[in-house]
Amino acid sequence: MQPDLHQKQQQQGIDVAVLVSIGRHPTTGRARRAEQDARGLELALAMEAELPGTRINVLHAGPQSDDGEVALRGYLGMGLESMTLLEQPEGSDAILALVEHLAATSPQLVITGARAERGEGSGLLPYALAEHLGWPLVNSLASIEKVENGVVTLLQALPRGQRRRLKVRLPAIISVDEAAPAARQSAFGPARRATLAVTPGSPGADSELAQWHLAPARKRPKRLKIVKAASARDRFKAAASKSEGKGGQVLTDVTPEQGAEAIYKLLKEEEVLR
Repeated sequence: MQPDLHQKQQQQGIDVAVLVSIGRHPTTGRARRAEQDARGLELALAMEAELPGTRINVLHAGPQSDDGEVALRGYLGMGLESMTLLEQPEGSDAILALVEHLAATSPQLVITGARAERGEGSGLLPYALAEHLGWPLVNSLASIEKVENGVVTLLQALPRGQRRRLKVRLPAIISVDEAAPAARQSAFGPARRATLAVTPGSPGADSELAQWHLAPARKRPKRLKIVKAASARDRFKAAASKSEGKGGQVLTDVTPEQGAEAIYKLLKEEEVLR
């Protein structure tokens, strides 16, 4: 019993900042909580349950609006009492406000989604924060295993369903995508009763976004089929099995023109080219 007690004493609660954004429903286009950010908050809530003393601070940087508040309260409905809105004018750079707030509050762990569902959606925000703050960054997080003596043990998702265990010294930034556990449902009552604290943020303009020309997106070409592993058994099969060719054609001793014609025909059949 003594070693277990000593291990529990080493594990301490930490300050966790979860960065969230306003998402967009893929069908209706309505504002909602972003899927990846909600998964990041789910990881933080699981850490709070396993590590007593963990404190979660949820942040969003952007303008205040009715639609935006409805989407942000979707996060509050996951079991939070409050969250902080760093209010900025439309077209401001969220990175400046977030860096200023994180430097002032000094959380030990920052969790964010891999990319936003609105706006630029470039996926560069975690990397920009890591560069400004000088903290290490781990992407494609699958789970947080433990925090011990200022070091967090993480499980990172790799291609073909594989996993890699990493130990990172705090403070650090981690980003999550579809490899992280799905977020719980949002409860309407607690979401309405929770507090949305509005704090003035840095109003720095996003000069790069101001130079963009926005237009309705065109229909994208069809991508080749990618098999995703949902369970541990499927991940093992994907990692261990070899790809099987189906209906393929082996070309030998052909001219460059014949090879190009065969590739073009395949792309047309897969509807990658129209």
